[in-house]
Amino acid sequence: MSRIADAFARARADGRAAFVAYLTASYPDDERCLAAAEAVLRHADVLELGLPFSDPLGDGPVIQRASEAALAAGAGSERTLDLVRRLRARTSKPVLIMSYYNPIYCYPGGERAFVRAAKAAGADGLILPDLPPDEGAELIAAARAVDLDTVFLVAPTSTPERLRLVTAACRGFVYAVSVTGVTGARADVPAEVADLVNATKAVTDLPVAVGFGVGNRASAARVAQVADGVVVGSAIVSALGRGEDLGALAADLAAGCARTA
Repeated sequence: MSRIADAFARARADGRAAFVAYLTASYPDDERCLAAAEAVLRHADVLELGLPFSDPLGDGPVIQRASEAALAAGAGSERTLDLVRRLRARTSKPVLIMSYYNPIYCYPGGERAFVRAAKAAGADGLILPDLPPDEGAELIAAARAVDLDTVFLVAPTSTPERLRLVTAACRGFVYAVSVTGVTGARADVPAEVADLVNATKAVTDLPVAVGFGVGNRASAARVAQVADGVVVGSAIVSALGRGEDLGALAADLAAGCARTA
């Protein structure tokens, strides 16, 4: 069983949804990002480390600004991989790299080289928000060859046929987008999230984690009632930028993931 599968299985056995936390790599800098990751992982089950990119179409203003700041300070693929390597030496929990396709395509040696480098650094998987799985056969094959999970996104607009295609390309879990928009904490999570989760579960046995819009304990609790995982990004990145106590925030979000919350 992979670290990702094990994390979701442990959460399910505990009667809770897995808490999946997101941080932008190298934001505000490498050392503070690493410290933030350690603080969050005291409570989170899984970490997504976002590879900074100049045109993050799926991200809202908080993560966009974090990526811009990291890039301005020289962040990129190699520093992200180094952070994964350093983090792997400090935790046994799953770490995934969330990356738009362009940095992977442009990596020296291309897709196969990036996938091998990610695995060698200690990553457990890749989250690929802008790569349609039906156009990613070579990357998926390269990831399978080194036992690296691939996570693709489904959305409220996904048809049953699309759900089957996307979930077939996933390993580890399926990322369900709660809204047809960009990332960012919102006042509430749409009621239709349950319909999307149920439709996705009808075509796959993989865990389904919901992201985009979860920003506090209350919204985490609502998602935890219907999903296997709760993804929180913008709220954590925003708190990090303000210098707040990420440990306390992560503990509160983790409490929301308990189905008795």
